[in-house]
Amino acid sequence: MKHTLRKDIRKIFDAGLKAADPKQAVCRAVHLSTDNRLRVGEKEYDLGQFNGIKVVGAGKAAAPMAAAIEEILGSRISGGIITTKYGHSLPLKRFTITEAGHPVPDEAGLAGTRHILNLLEQSDDKDLIICLISGGGSALMPLPVPDITLMDKQKTTQVLLACGANIHEINTIRKHISGVKGGKLAMAAFPGTLVTLILSDVIGDDLDVIASGPTVPDRSTFADCMEILEKYNITGEMPPHVTEYLKRGVHGTEPETPKSGDRVFDKNQLLIIGSSSLSIDAAREEATALGFNTLILSSFIEGETRDVAKVHTAIIKEILKSGNPVPRPACIISGGETTVTIRGDGLGGRNMEFVLAAAIEIEGLDGVIVLSGGTDGTDGPTDAAGAIADGTTVQRGLAQGYNASEFLKNNDSYHFFEVLEDLLMTGPTMTNVMDLRILLMAS
Repeated sequence: MKHTLRKDIRKIFDAGLKAADPKQAVCRAVHLSTDNRLRVGEKEYDLGQFNGIKVVGAGKAAAPMAAAIEEILGSRISGGIITTKYGHSLPLKRFTITEAGHPVPDEAGLAGTRHILNLLEQSDDKDLIICLISGGGSALMPLPVPDITLMDKQKTTQVLLACGANIHEINTIRKHISGVKGGKLAMAAFPGTLVTLILSDVIGDDLDVIASGPTVPDRSTFADCMEILEKYNITGEMPPHVTEYLKRGVHGTEPETPKSGDRVFDKNQLLIIGSSSLSIDAAREEATALGFNTLILSSFIEGETRDVAKVHTAIIKEILKSGNPVPRPACIISGGETTVTIRGDGLGGRNMEFVLAAAIEIEGLDGVIVLSGGTDGTDGPTDAAGAIADGTTVQRGLAQGYNASEFLKNNDSYHFFEVLEDLLMTGPTMTNVMDLRILLMAS
């Protein structure tokens, strides 16, 4: 039965990944007719009215999204520039591709962002600009405002990741110290007609949060940024130039990000072409086909990873005891994105940490298995998407001299699961719609 559960849980996860394929998502949303009209969602554009079509983008899924646009528009593309994560590019004919650092931005990302801005700044009202945005786009377009260096921005990202700030909070600060985020890329594209295709990797699909909303009106303010620093007590850890800039913004001596009603958004179409819900629905269909009574817990899961793991495993225990909320054989699926407050010096990510915390809670339980994986194929600064654990995981670790609780305390989930050969390895998936968690219980 254990072998069957392991096989089934991977099938369910892979079904979720397949549904998040970014190339297919673009092809579902964008169609070119024989009379030279481009349909994007519910809107239609007469390509004869434009002198050029420029395509830019950033994110872990930018390359397959660009590949789809290249197939649809071909030689009509007059210029194409995208930035993606190292190892996530594809051979494209009409695009210049920059590979850059994620989650901590680097010089390559800085150069790629400048190339994108240069292309957009040459645009006029006769240009159609298509912007391709997916998860990771925020770190991959790291052009800071004047007086803030790339090193300042790298340090800012590291501090925010380490303190346990969620993606909404991280991106609020990123937007306000960026030259392209928080609607500023739309400013560069103006007065061109701008179409933004978005693969969502954030809870609730908030447009101004995905990749820090480069073409979206920004709802956050400088005051929100300072509240985040105070909430996590990290003002003293931030680079002085960043803190000083944010304070000047609060006092009105630095310009706010563009808000709703700004004319730069007058000719701007925003369309979400894929999100976590697609992956979750596909995973549910696969689990049901495999014979499991399946329940989607939520696609909005967030919070401290270890706490979230305890809630999930409490549901496992309830199912085993009472058959609620679904009878065995049962499958519980959830999506979203948790956070990890780093206390140790080990190697890992939120998905592996979730599974390690869950493994401790389900120790000794028979016919139970847990998987958590990032749909982008990477978890934290590692080559694993996540991990898998069952009721024997803790004991198997002890047999290798590895104490699960000690490894969890040190945030060292990667090395724990590595020795057990229970890392979830997918390689680059070329997509990113947050995390997918699957819990299976045999009959």
